[in-house]
Amino acid sequence: MAAIRKIVGRNRNLTSFNSNSNSNCSLIPPTLFISCRGIASKLFVGGLSFYTSNKGLSDAFSQYGQVVEANIVVDRVSDKSKGFGFVTFASHDEAEKALSEMNGKTLDGRVIIVDYAKPKTSFRSGMPIARGPPESIADRVKVNFFDEESKTQKS
Repeated sequence: MAAIRKIVGRNRNLTSFNSNSNSNCSLIPPTLFISCRGIASKLFVGGLSFYTSNKGLSDAFSQYGQVVEANIVVDRVSDKSKGFGFVTFASHDEAEKALSEMNGKTLDGRVIIVDYAKPKTSFRSGMPIARGPPESIADRVKVNFFDEESKTQKS
């Protein structure tokens, strides 16, 4: 909680996050609080039309429960939809109901596939990208090469 206070600022009141509150807390995404508590369920939605918007996705899934966030993944360069997105529900039961009801349904003229979202995998962990032999082998190869060359020159 201390880290959140640093992000938002010391003068903001962090206890009033209900819908009746008039305080401007738009700096903190609602998924931050829900994901910290572990009560949200995120669904993967594939096969989306390239013309489906975040609002359209949210509206389609809101009939099954409280949608915390609906996000369509877009290409960084062209800023066009990649054809899939994520919907976060406030509870696991609502997400389960949406999963069973919306999987295989038509949204904006395309049949969508709904499944539980898998956690992000870090591409930086694990095996690094090969950029030649490791330094220790490269040093030994250079030393061996020069040793053999100096032996042939002495002969």
